[in-house]
Amino acid sequence: MASKRIPAPTQSSRVRLVVASSVMLTFISFWRAAAIVLNDLGSSAFYAGGIAEEAVGKSAPWLILGVMLFSYAVRAVYVESCSMYTRGGVYRIVKEALGGTFAKISVSALMFDYVLTGPISGVSAGQYIVGLFNGLFIEMSTSPRFHALVTNAAGSTRQLNVNHTSAGIAIIITLYFWWQNIKGIEESSEKALTIMKITTIMVIILIGWGLYSVGHYGAHLPPLPTPSNLKFSDASLGFLKHTSFARSLGLFGILMAFGHSVLAMSGEESLAQVNREIEHPKLQNLKRAALIIAIYSMVFTGLGSLLAVMLIPDGVRVSVYRDNMIAGMAMYMVGPLAMRVAFRVFVVIVGFLILGGAVNTAIVGSTGVLMRVAEDGVLADWFRKPQRKFGTSYRIVNLVCIIQLFVIIVTRGDVIMIGEAYAFGVIWSFTFNALAMLVLRWKYKGERGAKVPLNLKIGKTEYPIGLACVFLVLLTIAIVNLFTKSVATVSGIIFAVAFFIIFSLSERDNRRRHKATERQMKEHFQLEHSEEVGRDDLAIRSGGVLVTMRDAQTPHALKWALARTDTDDQDVVVLAARMMGAGGPEYVDASEQLFSEHEQMLFTKAVSVAESFGKHIGLVVVPAGDVFAAIVRTANSLDVAAVVSGLSTKLTAQEQAYHVGQAWETLPEPKRQFTFYVVPPIGEAESFHIGPHTPSIPASDVQLVHRLWLNMRRDPDMEHLHHSDIVTFALTRLASSYANDRTVTSQQLRMNMDEQSQRRGLGAVSRFEDTDDEGPGYSLKTAGTNANNADA
Repeated sequence: MASKRIPAPTQSSRVRLVVASSVMLTFISFWRAAAIVLNDLGSSAFYAGGIAEEAVGKSAPWLILGVMLFSYAVRAVYVESCSMYTRGGVYRIVKEALGGTFAKISVSALMFDYVLTGPISGVSAGQYIVGLFNGLFIEMSTSPRFHALVTNAAGSTRQLNVNHTSAGIAIIITLYFWWQNIKGIEESSEKALTIMKITTIMVIILIGWGLYSVGHYGAHLPPLPTPSNLKFSDASLGFLKHTSFARSLGLFGILMAFGHSVLAMSGEESLAQVNREIEHPKLQNLKRAALIIAIYSMVFTGLGSLLAVMLIPDGVRVSVYRDNMIAGMAMYMVGPLAMRVAFRVFVVIVGFLILGGAVNTAIVGSTGVLMRVAEDGVLADWFRKPQRKFGTSYRIVNLVCIIQLFVIIVTRGDVIMIGEAYAFGVIWSFTFNALAMLVLRWKYKGERGAKVPLNLKIGKTEYPIGLACVFLVLLTIAIVNLFTKSVATVSGIIFAVAFFIIFSLSERDNRRRHKATERQMKEHFQLEHSEEVGRDDLAIRSGGVLVTMRDAQTPHALKWALARTDTDDQDVVVLAARMMGAGGPEYVDASEQLFSEHEQMLFTKAVSVAESFGKHIGLVVVPAGDVFAAIVRTANSLDVAAVVSGLSTKLTAQEQAYHVGQAWETLPEPKRQFTFYVVPPIGEAESFHIGPHTPSIPASDVQLVHRLWLNMRRDPDMEHLHHSDIVTFALTRLASSYANDRTVTSQQLRMNMDEQSQRRGLGAVSRFEDTDDEGPGYSLKTAGTNANNADA
């Protein structure tokens, strides 16, 4: 019987294209979520103490402790926002409460925070390394054996230029993570947790040894932050430098000092972003993560800063160890010099890990935020265009890294200057978020999973006293900082205005382009939105074929699949994973999201390829935090039998199959097994069975087992023999034979495979099963044709 051909779709007919609004995430525990945030927040412990004391004097540790206590209140605001919007963050919350204009202003301030996180962390990492080498040079100069090696012609000890060398190290770190992000290599929660485990060991030694040393020396607590004890530097007075206003008003002086310490509270936005990935029960685990973060930051940043002032002598604390205060603590502990130097080396290694990680967090966070505003139509599609080889949003990554490198070069590694500017973005992003949440309390009266404490209910009206107080404190500090941080104010306003203008012009251009895209969509695609994609959305049958497509220029995987699929029997669906980095997207309504120019080109090419084969295809866009999780979860929800993907430029076919297998293992039940095909541009495809599955045994083998059973049952001693006993015996003998002589057994098995191999449809379970316990499946070369000629 001749197969029925489906007419090729005409140019005027519309193909159903489904855009899913849910992000395909791999969920993590609250411990891992806390580790991710602490990799950002904990990095400030390495530089906040020195910057604060430079600005306000020896009372700085008390102010940092105050900031750590206040940060828990700010964190409560973020927890409340996350209870309202799972995919929250400053941009989404502010837009919902105050509108698009305020949202663009707030995200401009947030970008200033993120962009400066990289330089301050990179430079601080460099200063710890430079401080270690300079300290070692000084110690070596006292030894006759090494004196000549570390002294110059004038007889003085060689010393590296702290700022310039640190700036060079920061540039190297930034370029390294730029390349990692261009390639799309992700920083996993496992890596963040490992770094925090190592950091915790250091913190325990630091605090325990530090407390013992304080008791041994009888050190005194630093002076309380009363107006008379605050010693402002000229730089910290900013525009008030030549006035007596700051010194005459005690409360204003304390607010100034508090503002100079607020950079120790950075990293809170990361909590809103990582909330998307926290496992069930989400809100409860979010609160647990927030509590862990509060305790850890209080001990590490707060208590650590206090011990540093108590242990390091006044004469060298700021002049020598301002930029590597924790390393300075190590040198003034009780104990042998060798032990102190060894611990200092450990501190520098840990500092490099966590500060280097913060550089990457800054790039990922900035990219995620810009991707989010791009998805909302605020940033031009040009920025989102994927890199041809790696498929990443390289233009956004390039923009972020260029700005970071510019900051490092302009400041020449001056961490004080960067820190002053950094605090501007931190405080204003917090202020906008708190204001937005305050407005949302009045706009939306419904129940929330969490609320900032201290709420007074009079009649039917609830007054958010606690939330209002948090906002007023943040606003006051932000306003005070405008007058006392001249560098931060000028640079922050210029940066925010520049980004606001870029956002506004891009949004206007996008609206014009979007209207043209909508007209094209009406002609080519029937665009539909769905929270979760399923077979009903695409009107497809069970057992279909899912094809991933990334680049319109290389549709060889789709051609390969169409050449081997009879669409009368199996439906073909083309999947585009819209990759989102950390910090985005924060979807609320899928209809807000633009169908990008890249996706338009991608699916136009897909339809064109399908037309050349005379076959129908389904189209789906899935926003994804992880491409492999997106593929597997979509395959499971569509109940497909096969997934076809092109060969990655950075992973082998086996590595791709391994990641798919790992993603499959994390799926909740019920989950369907499928065959994963990897198709190179030239050469044969490879297939991998994902998940355990029942063997598909040919009828001839079943007949063979049955004949053996009939013959053996003739023996009176075999009256209780079952068919399964024969199969078990045969497998046991095979295992024994393989153990005794692997080479001969493998050769015989391969010969049998060659004799019995037969052509099957895509996704049909092979008769040869997986016996390798090292991965999710095994590879089987298919007798394929050149992928580029598959449509011949």
